Amino acid sequence: MDKFIYKKSAGITALSASITDFKYKKHCHEEYAIGVTLRGIQHYNLDGSLQLSYKNGVMLFNPEQAHDGMAHDETGLDYIMLYIKPQLLLEVIENKDIVRFSSPIVYDYQLVQRILSLSNAILNNEEDALCSELLISLTDILIQNNLSTDNKKDNNLIRKAKVMLHSNLENVLKLDELCNQLNLSKFQFIRLFKAHTGITPYQYYLNCKIERAKQLIDMNKDIYSAVAECGFVDLTHLNKHFKGVYGTTAFEYMSHLN
Repeated sequence: MDKFIYKKSAGITALSASITDFKYKKHCHEEYAIGVTLRGIQHYNLDGSLQLSYKNGVMLFNPEQAHDGMAHDETGLDYIMLYIKPQLLLEVIENKDIVRFSSPIVYDYQLVQRILSLSNAILNNEEDALCSELLISLTDILIQNNLSTDNKKDNNLIRKAKVMLHSNLENVLKLDELCNQLNLSKFQFIRLFKAHTGITPYQYYLNCKIERAKQLIDMNKDIYSAVAECGFVDLTHLNKHFKGVYGTTAFEYMSHLN
């Protein structure tokens, strides 16, 4: 049976997941995502390349890096994942410049242990202070071998398009209007955006709406205001898209919050 448990502490979200049949839709997160495959093989496409994370493989995702995800075979998959906002990671490592993971999967025993320590603390509702200390311990290992300065800069047009998409999440995406402001044809824009981000403008826009809904649920513990503020038709509409990104419906996610 597919299972997804989310908990949050010290600004970090932890996920404990077991999947057999479930498949994530192609999506991205605004956070850094760091995870460990505990059992089975994690199968996903990242930046157009197939990745396989075997037992004790550490999966490293940069912010807004498009990917999907599934179990490689019928035996299924158990894994944990940590989601850390860019500003928090940069504060911890005392770096003002955006950094990127240099490899998508690494095998490092010390790194595995520190990821597990932090995720277990969050999932077991330990104090924020302990979780913050464990985050420092984790990032000490990360910055030794796995981080590099970000050389992948969005061009100005893509950056402008992202700002416009983010500023209009409560409405239906009006691609023609956006393209007119960017002075591009609709098809030029779709091709350019996908080449830079790995997903289409509509996928990105929908992804942003889902992430915004999750943030509102985290803050307000009110699922219906999230539906309204993010422009979903109703709760069923939000639940359907939320499940494709997070493995669980928005309603189930809210029920697990402390």
